[in-house]
Amino acid sequence: MLAKIEQLLQEIEGLNAQNTEELESFRIKYLSKKGIINALMADFRNIPAEQKKEVGMKLNELKNRMQARFTELKEKLDTQDNSAVEFDLTRTSYPIELGSRHPLNIVRNEIIDIFHRMGFTIADGPEIEDDWHVFSSMNFPEDHPARDMQDTFFIESHPDIILRTHTSSVQSRVMETSQPPIRVICPGRVYRNEAISYRAHCFFHQIEGLYVDKNVSFTDLKQVLLQFAKEMFGAQTKIRLRPSYFPFTEPSAEMDISCDICGGTGCAFCKYTGWVEILGCGMVDPAVLDANGIDSKIYTGYAFGMGVERITNLKYKVKDLRMFSENDIRFLKEFEAAN
Repeated sequence: MLAKIEQLLQEIEGLNAQNTEELESFRIKYLSKKGIINALMADFRNIPAEQKKEVGMKLNELKNRMQARFTELKEKLDTQDNSAVEFDLTRTSYPIELGSRHPLNIVRNEIIDIFHRMGFTIADGPEIEDDWHVFSSMNFPEDHPARDMQDTFFIESHPDIILRTHTSSVQSRVMETSQPPIRVICPGRVYRNEAISYRAHCFFHQIEGLYVDKNVSFTDLKQVLLQFAKEMFGAQTKIRLRPSYFPFTEPSAEMDISCDICGGTGCAFCKYTGWVEILGCGMVDPAVLDANGIDSKIYTGYAFGMGVERITNLKYKVKDLRMFSENDIRFLKEFEAAN
C-alpha cells in the first residue's frame, strides 16, 4: 500500500482538467465514494498494526493533497469561465425594470417650470410650523374655523406647534426676511384633519405664489394666471374670476378654467357649467404686509394658491385622490409616457 500511495503522490502535480467534464472525472476517479482514496481507506484495516501509523500518515497526506489539487483545478476553470463572459458583476439581477416619476411630481415640476419662466423663484419652509407663520401672520382671526381641531393637526403638549395647513407660511417667512421686490412660488406638502375619501385626504400638495412690489395690480395677477392656464391646459383655455373670501387677500377670487373635455359646452365632468375651478387668488391684504414687516403704504402684491392633486386630476382625469398615495405600480406605470 505504501508503494501505491507514493505513486499517487508523485502523480498529483501531473493531474489536470481542461474543462468541467474532465474535472468531474477527476473527482469520481479519486475522491468519490467509489474512488481510489476511499478504496485505500477501506484496505487500511488490513494493514499490520506496526505499519498503521506510517501508512495512516501517508494516506492522510494523499487525501489532503488530492483534495487541494481538485480545488486548485476547479478555481482555475472558474476563473477561465468568468473571463470569457463579458458582463458587469455589480449589476442587479435581470430583468431591470425602469421606474418613472410620480404623476404629482410630473405636474408639480411642470407648474414650477411655467412660473419659473415668468420670473418666479422657489421658496421652501418647514412642514412643522408655529401658529404665527401659519395663521396669525396671514390675518386669520383667533376664532377662524381653520384653527379648529377639526381642520388642523396640533401638538397636544405644545398647542402653538402645528402641521402647516397651507404653504402660505413660507410666504410669511420670505416676507419677514426680505424686502420687495418679491416674486416666489412655494411648493410643498400640507396637512389637514379630514376624513380620507376619493375626493379628500389628510395630506396633499400645494403650490402658492406671491408677488410684492410697487404698483402691483389685480390686472397683473389676472394676466399671470391666464398665461399659466394656457401653458398648462392649452392655448384655447379661457379663465374666469369669481369673487370669494380668504383672510390674507382682499379682494379675493376663485379662478375657473374652461372645461378641456367639452370645450366649455357642458359635460358631466364640469357639471354642465363649462367651467372647472382650479385655484384661489387675490391681492395681498395690507394687514398681512404690515404684519410681516413690509410697508403697505408703499408696496402692494398678489397671491395665489392651487392644489397639485387638483391640477393632476384635471390633466390626467384621475377620479380617486387616494391613488396618488397608495404606491400601486399598475397605476404609476400609466405615467411612464409622461416622463
